[in-house]
Amino acid sequence: MIKNRRRRIITVSLLCAATLLLDSGCSSLSTSRLAANLSNAMLNQTDPELVRYGAPAYLLLLDSFIAESPDDRDLLYAGARLYGAYAGGLVKDPQRQKNLSQKAMDYATTGFCEAEPEICRDSNKPYEQFAATLARTEEPNLEDLYLYGATWAGWIQAHSDDWNAVADLAKAESLLLRVVDQEPGYEQGRAQLYLGVIRSQIPPALGGKPELGKQHFESALNYSEGQDLMVKLEYARHYARLVFDKTLHDRLLNEVLQADPVKNGLTLSNIMAQQQAKSLIEEDYF
Repeated sequence: MIKNRRRRIITVSLLCAATLLLDSGCSSLSTSRLAANLSNAMLNQTDPELVRYGAPAYLLLLDSFIAESPDDRDLLYAGARLYGAYAGGLVKDPQRQKNLSQKAMDYATTGFCEAEPEICRDSNKPYEQFAATLARTEEPNLEDLYLYGATWAGWIQAHSDDWNAVADLAKAESLLLRVVDQEPGYEQGRAQLYLGVIRSQIPPALGGKPELGKQHFESALNYSEGQDLMVKLEYARHYARLVFDKTLHDRLLNEVLQADPVKNGLTLSNIMAQQQAKSLIEEDYF
């Protein structure tokens, strides 16, 4: 039954994609605009299972667009965003997460290296050299910094069993810090959210400074006006659990569960946050 539904969804997705490409009425649409429109449709979808089974067809379509226009940064970044989101939120198998996050990283790196070749050149150098290059770069584009830093952080998460990958977390953090230094509310606080997670990994007893993570989570809540439920979910999962604050943990998760998830550009993410919040609150963590 489930397999049949999955086949139908994938078939319909491919047919719809083909229709969009062949329909003369769509001839004025650029591939970049088409990619953006399809991405928005996915982000506003209320059924995560539909996206889980239908998204691979769109990802293959996006791959074909990029193969045709390998230097198109809009397409490269669309690919990085969607592969990263799919790997991080809709795939459970660790090896698939690694493979898909690698695809996201490849696309993000190609686009970023076109935009910021000097920073890109030093991305494999020691942190001090990378940070110095980033610091002296005047007025880098925020989208480039954010997309590269966020995708890198997602790639590290998928490869968290590799200490060489984890060692680069400070570089991803420095990219996101540069973003919030220039525009604290960028992407409705999503850069703050990533920094909140990054800075809520190590307990105070081991030298961590989770209160910095808390500040970023609070900023993310403020800039998203509380509409991005992933902020509250990750705030509970990472900060509240790290410092053993059960009251904060339960309040945040209950607020996620009670919220209206339908918000433009956040609907799919919010519904997934509610699903995860239900699982977290049912755990006997404290």
